[in-house]
Amino acid sequence: MTDPTPAVRGARAELLDLCARGLDWRVDPARVLEDPSTARPAAVLVLFGELDATPSRTDDPVVARDLDVLLQRRSRTLGHHAGQIAFPGGRLEPADAGPREAALREAVEEVGLDASGVEVLGTLPPMPVPVSNHLVTPVPAWWTRPSQVAAVDHAETVDVFRIPVADLLEPANRASVEHTRWGRTVRTPAFTVDGVLVWGFTGIVLARMFDALGWAVPYDVHRTVLAR
Repeated sequence: MTDPTPAVRGARAELLDLCARGLDWRVDPARVLEDPSTARPAAVLVLFGELDATPSRTDDPVVARDLDVLLQRRSRTLGHHAGQIAFPGGRLEPADAGPREAALREAVEEVGLDASGVEVLGTLPPMPVPVSNHLVTPVPAWWTRPSQVAAVDHAETVDVFRIPVADLLEPANRASVEHTRWGRTVRTPAFTVDGVLVWGFTGIVLARMFDALGWAVPYDVHRTVLAR
């Protein structure tokens, strides 16, 4: 692999800075946990890197065309978030020292990631996920030495892919999803790239990170797509 471009190195530095200063998730009232003390701690790996295979074809992108993020599609047989696009991750186990270790361990188990080629950049504040009663810590990380990844346990994950960040930021690929929770209509950020719909927890995390990083581009916030 060639040395990262200056633009890619700059993205890593901006992610480091974001981890240092943190952010406010601006959680919708419908996402507030009734009793946070009962929520189960979990962590996800938000892994960025330099995509060799198929960089973005976006004209005049805000970020480097070869900057990407690792995502997976969850099995439709799961009890929560079935079939959704997600980050690798899961609940903290007693042997985990904290969210960083849990996120890496889960990524190894779910997609076969070689953890020795990953630099953890820090953590972001936990976000509540009421539907499954979890408090999830996003763990931004950087791929220093990319490794082959694929769905390891098809009972949990059916597809693994790296998607260009510039494609996610393209205004034509951004929208909102409307869904009902506890009798209320909720709108959350969504991304649609080549038939892949990213919404829910993953969409919120990416959208707020992009806002806080200064990478977001204005888009039609009234455009809605159906959750699936």
